[in-house]
Amino acid sequence: MDQSDIPPSASSPSDNYWDHDPESERGSSSPGSVRGVVKELLETAIFILLVFFIVRGIVQNFKIEGSSMEPSLHSGQYILVNKIVYFHFDINAPLRLLPGQEDLSPRPVYPFQQPQRGDVIVFEYPRDVSKDYIKRVIGLPGDTVEFRDGSVYINGFLLDESYLTSNEITYCNAGSACDSGKIVVPKGKIFVMGDNRLNSSDSREWDTLPMDRIIGQAWVLYYPVQDWGVIPHHSYAADQ
Repeated sequence: MDQSDIPPSASSPSDNYWDHDPESERGSSSPGSVRGVVKELLETAIFILLVFFIVRGIVQNFKIEGSSMEPSLHSGQYILVNKIVYFHFDINAPLRLLPGQEDLSPRPVYPFQQPQRGDVIVFEYPRDVSKDYIKRVIGLPGDTVEFRDGSVYINGFLLDESYLTSNEITYCNAGSACDSGKIVVPKGKIFVMGDNRLNSSDSREWDTLPMDRIIGQAWVLYYPVQDWGVIPHHSYAADQ
């Protein structure tokens, strides 16, 4: 037989198998791969939200509005507030669930520290808790606060307030909460004032601040960038 009479050989089954591409028939995105991408995106979103709420529970940003803390802090500056430093819980809270113990007085415990004299704090304004204020702690629970000759006395000792501008006078307006003479700070409260004594709505006007209204301690000034730095908290010679 002449070679030209030989029919061409048919392709083998194995050749057809290797030319077959199942992925091209199903498409590039299978349901399984789509579910995997969606799951990964959800896990990432949940992680980001978790981190956000944890950080939000520890640190909070705050914009200073007004001049009540000048010259220490100025209007328009942004700070971070440390909320964990004054974390506390009421050890008597579970006991008040028991019959006959409903009127048990609170007994707060501060694992880290209580507010200290000289601390700059951010808190809910007692007369309108929707507003946040920033002031300096002057009197602690049990302290006697007195104003004499334009100066502040704590427990009979003159308070050395080097953070005030020179010749700054601290006075008490007639009819204000501090006009009664010596003020004894009640338990569970503190006495706060702004560093700009001539332009500050503080405990002289609306009385002492309940400690459960405190949001946290002013920690870091982060904007404007040129003002960046840790916010100093004053210590007094009388407390040493």
